[in-house]
Amino acid sequence: MKPEIENKYIAWCGKANLDQDLQEELCAIASDEAAIEDAFYRDLEFGTAGLRGVIGAGTNRMNVYTVGRTSQGLANYVNQAFPEGMRSIAISYDSRIKADLFAKVSAAIFAMNGIKAYIYPALMPTPLVSWAVRTLGCAAGVMVTASHNPAKYNGYKVYGPDGCQITTEAADTILDLIGKVDIFADVKFGDFDALLQEGRIEYVSEDVTTAFIERVKKESVLGPDDKVDRNVAIVYTPLNGTGLKPVTRMLKETGFTNITVVAEQRNPDGNFPTCPYPNPEIREAMALGMKYAEEEKAELLLATDPDADRCGIAVADHDGNYVLLSGNETGCLLLDYICSQRIKNGTMPPEPMMVKTIVTTDMAEKIAEHYGVRCANVLTGFKYIGDQIALLEKDGKEDNYIFGFEESYGYLSGGYVRDKDAVDAAFMICEMFAYYKSQGISLLDKLNELYDTYGYYKNVTHSFEFEGISGVQKMADVMAKFRAGDVDFAGRKVEKTLDYEEGIDGLPKSNVLKYFVEGGTRVIARPSGTEPKLKLYVLACGATKDLAAKENEELSDALKKAME
Repeated sequence: MKPEIENKYIAWCGKANLDQDLQEELCAIASDEAAIEDAFYRDLEFGTAGLRGVIGAGTNRMNVYTVGRTSQGLANYVNQAFPEGMRSIAISYDSRIKADLFAKVSAAIFAMNGIKAYIYPALMPTPLVSWAVRTLGCAAGVMVTASHNPAKYNGYKVYGPDGCQITTEAADTILDLIGKVDIFADVKFGDFDALLQEGRIEYVSEDVTTAFIERVKKESVLGPDDKVDRNVAIVYTPLNGTGLKPVTRMLKETGFTNITVVAEQRNPDGNFPTCPYPNPEIREAMALGMKYAEEEKAELLLATDPDADRCGIAVADHDGNYVLLSGNETGCLLLDYICSQRIKNGTMPPEPMMVKTIVTTDMAEKIAEHYGVRCANVLTGFKYIGDQIALLEKDGKEDNYIFGFEESYGYLSGGYVRDKDAVDAAFMICEMFAYYKSQGISLLDKLNELYDTYGYYKNVTHSFEFEGISGVQKMADVMAKFRAGDVDFAGRKVEKTLDYEEGIDGLPKSNVLKYFVEGGTRVIARPSGTEPKLKLYVLACGATKDLAAKENEELSDALKKAME
């Protein structure tokens, strides 16, 4: 074991006393050099996505000390960069293990640094942090969440005063300030309850949440003459996360009262006992909900991830079988619905714009073009969609934004927040579903109609995990292999390559490669920004569904062999 790692371990054994679980873990790994190395070989990386890591003891883990150090760095940044009247931070957390502890520790640190801390009195979705920052005029926001990661993870996302996740420049400044903080000596820990009583910490009022719900209601694109049966049977699962109260409240207040909630996944539970990977992209996480939908004879299943910024759905086909829709498919349905309704009801802005990420289906561009809507492509991560809304707002053209989405189940139909919002998505999906159902059209019927009009698109994401110390280097080696052209694309010619690390179309530099393969297929390779994974996206299209699927399968098989 390297001396610097051993010294860190010894220091933690003597000083990490704020959480008894840490001392127990440190004792448990005392004779396990590999475990100690993995826990201490680096500091948990902070960037535009904040922190994310496995919960536990060590500098490479999520715990009260790594969170405390980050909060101290953020506090130093706010005090340095903002006038006294703006020095406040809004905070929320989801159902993850120790999320409430990390949120309260952070709030106390902010307060001890002279910064007013607004914290929600109970767990609340990610979009409510973006909303609170903008509503309360805060300098920053913090969301304690690991989104859709497995139960062993937690995370810490930071938002700027515009409600967007922080910029690269802000992240670099905060990272520099974090680096100057001694994890034990320099963090100003405080007593949450005492600071709350003194008024230096304040609970976010219910009025803020109500105002959010009322604002989301305005996203409806129904006209005064549209007849919709809102008594449709819907099954909803919050996947043991934050969505239960805001999503069911939103739906009930807009007339969707025939809602069955999956009992086993109803209440917050960071262990996620019935869905170890609480991600609505994954069939296993949706399985229990589909069982409920079948029993209730509901035609729509909604699921939100733990911090309720992603929303997945399953719909019944004409034979009563449930079909999971991808993020691309749901996004295209919503885009077409919003555009067609806005045009019909005369609410389309003069210069409409939608935004999608570069790994999201090209079908969205075809739909946008059909309706005269400009499509902006941005890097992966909803923060870049939020940035586009902020740019529009700066020019006084925020209303031109009509929709944004990413293939990983993130949607937003208005500029009231600057991150994806599953409360809005659930509402808009239910409205769209009910509107088409009243006309005798299912979402699958509508989707097939879109495919007939714009061509068939088959989009598949492949994730390859690279855990541990060697994982980062292995991912770098794979990306180098792609850049060197040492990859077979099933014998197909690569007509063009875009390397986003060089900076393209005014976008920030990013470790992403995009290949234009003959036949119209796109292949994208990128390391994940939040997990030890390398992701390959195969975006195939064809004249028929079978041809698109065949093209995707052949390219996917070739790429999997390359990864092996």
